[in-house]
Amino acid sequence: MNIALISEHASPLATLGGTDNGGQNVYVAHVARELARWGHRVDIFTRRDSPTLMPITSFARNVRVIHVPAGPPCHVAKEAMLPYMDDFAARMLRHCARTERYDVLHANFFMSGLAGMKVREATGTPLVVTFHALGKIRRLYQGTADGFPSERIEIEEALVAGADRIVAECPQDRTDLIEHYDADPRRIEVVPCGFDPDEFGPGKRCAREELGLADDDFVVLQLGRLVPRKGIDNVIRGVAELGRRHGIAARLLVVGGDADRPDPALTPEIGRLTAIAELEGVGGHVVFAGRRPRSALAGIYKAADVFVTTPWYEPFGITPLEAMACGRPVIGSAVGGIRHTVVDAVTGYLVPPDDPAALADRLACLALNPELARAMGRAGMRRVRAHFTWGQVAEALARVYDALHTPRSVPALDRMASL
Repeated sequence: MNIALISEHASPLATLGGTDNGGQNVYVAHVARELARWGHRVDIFTRRDSPTLMPITSFARNVRVIHVPAGPPCHVAKEAMLPYMDDFAARMLRHCARTERYDVLHANFFMSGLAGMKVREATGTPLVVTFHALGKIRRLYQGTADGFPSERIEIEEALVAGADRIVAECPQDRTDLIEHYDADPRRIEVVPCGFDPDEFGPGKRCAREELGLADDDFVVLQLGRLVPRKGIDNVIRGVAELGRRHGIAARLLVVGGDADRPDPALTPEIGRLTAIAELEGVGGHVVFAGRRPRSALAGIYKAADVFVTTPWYEPFGITPLEAMACGRPVIGSAVGGIRHTVVDAVTGYLVPPDDPAALADRLACLALNPELARAMGRAGMRRVRAHFTWGQVAEALARVYDALHTPRSVPALDRMASL
């Protein structure tokens, strides 16, 4: 098939770890590569956010990134990107009419879905949507802190009603679509995110010295975007409670940010988190490492004793898979996709999203019983290899696409040629 992946704000070429660059970028990059390995041709449409970008860039064999000139050629926060999506869709249509015709459109996020719907209306090409986050659910957790325009909800409702298929990333995502958006269960397919076994696997603990960690430290790792909803403040308080309740002095390694240097001026969230650490009396136990290249992440996972992620809301969460692939137990909040990927008391523990005491108690279990931690790490490796590789994800998506793929009618092609 000839497949168009639409990802307006999350380019596979972006540097990860910043405010708007995270799991969706990883998802699009790996899904495209794996689909190409299955013999499909994939174009990824993303907004041009730099004047130096070429219109079309080769990403992998049979995969291209098409930079759509919609809005200024600079970074625009995704919360402010909606006004440019009509132009984005119009330029996609011109490309389809002049250059490429696709068998399926797979939109990622609601704004990509909006563009995809316009292309679908003009061409008849089937549309698949993965939301990656739902506006109604975000507002339940974030309230007025949610910076997206109110139109988001209406757009999502239209997409749920009109798309040919909705891809839910976990059972909770499916439930949310049905209960909050009145989605037709027959048009929802559950396909998770994944990890690359060539990128993440077990191995020796070798990165501690360069991270400023001692061999005998009990190291807790938090890795990902540094934004409030990720609950990193809860992890800091949990580490402080670990000392107060159990007498265990852990080191917390925080990896991520908007720059390689962990500077609060460049990543304001670091300043907020540093103040919380000082207030909790663990300022000297928290290490901010800044943004790290993807090639370094496997070593960082393996430098830790346990990976912790306690967001308020998480549609899926790729980092727990990567940590489990590296043989590390995971403590995660019992929300969204984490509740699906982490098996409580088997591959790690599930805790409430804002309960430092509960987190401290589970950290103590692992710190005091290293053999239990190793057993959970081994169980996690088995689980992710059995169910969550990107190859398995792409195979499942290809089945979704194939069920929708039919030869185009002549009228649809005529409509394209007239645009």
